Amino acid sequence: MRWVVAIIGVVALAIGVHPRAQTADLLGTGTFSILGYDADTGEIGAAVQSRVYSVGNGVLWAEADVGVSATQAIVDVSYGPKAIALLRAGLTPDAIIKAILDSDPDPGYAGQPWPKAGRQFAVMDAKGNYAAYTGPEATKWAGNKSGKFCTAQGNILAGPQVVDNMVKNFEETQGPLSLRLVAALEGGQAGGGDTRGQQSAALIVVKKNCGVWLHNDVVLRLQVDDNPEPIKELRRLVELSVNREKNRRRPTPGCEGVNGAPRTAVAR
Repeated sequence: MRWVVAIIGVVALAIGVHPRAQTADLLGTGTFSILGYDADTGEIGAAVQSRVYSVGNGVLWAEADVGVSATQAIVDVSYGPKAIALLRAGLTPDAIIKAILDSDPDPGYAGQPWPKAGRQFAVMDAKGNYAAYTGPEATKWAGNKSGKFCTAQGNILAGPQVVDNMVKNFEETQGPLSLRLVAALEGGQAGGGDTRGQQSAALIVVKKNCGVWLHNDVVLRLQVDDNPEPIKELRRLVELSVNREKNRRRPTPGCEGVNGAPRTAVAR
């Protein structure tokens, strides 16, 4: 599990800090994320923005035909792969939230409190069923918002309008899942976002065998690691990807419509 320790060392110091853990992160950074499902194409995905370097490395986890998870606030990065493993084993998102919290020994971090009561995470299965948790000690404002085939969550935010806007934008935006996820982040930022500002953003979308080349389930995986306007840059990259898919002669069988690909073979 050295990779988990390494990620925690870089990311866990910064993603949403409780007052008792201020010595670990003087910036007091926050994070907002969304999990989403496209019932038309079967894609599942997630997006995140934070005032922390390379936030995508510790928050987003996804596996095609299994589900997606986001873990943040007083983060235990192992929640992500644990959630995916439990989804693979057939547990429901609600049961996964309970199982992971119940099994968390609350060990602290680097000799200081790192309370599990401050953790925040969300889990969605491959059919868009989801559950989310915001601990009572997550740094304010912190909370989550449910929508149709989406859940938005965040901490150290300007207020509940951040997650409200995220769900609204996701539900009202037309087009590929990737663009709907970016629109959700834009809505969150328009609502005040992370009170400490912006630095990085990331997005992942998966669908079985619908990535580029053979045996690739990753439709899109993007990270903007250090940028004064990371959501704006993320949109540019997503739009580039969608436009490329639209110009394909024909989609891979079973991947019609994925990330904006043609629904049928395109005549040339």
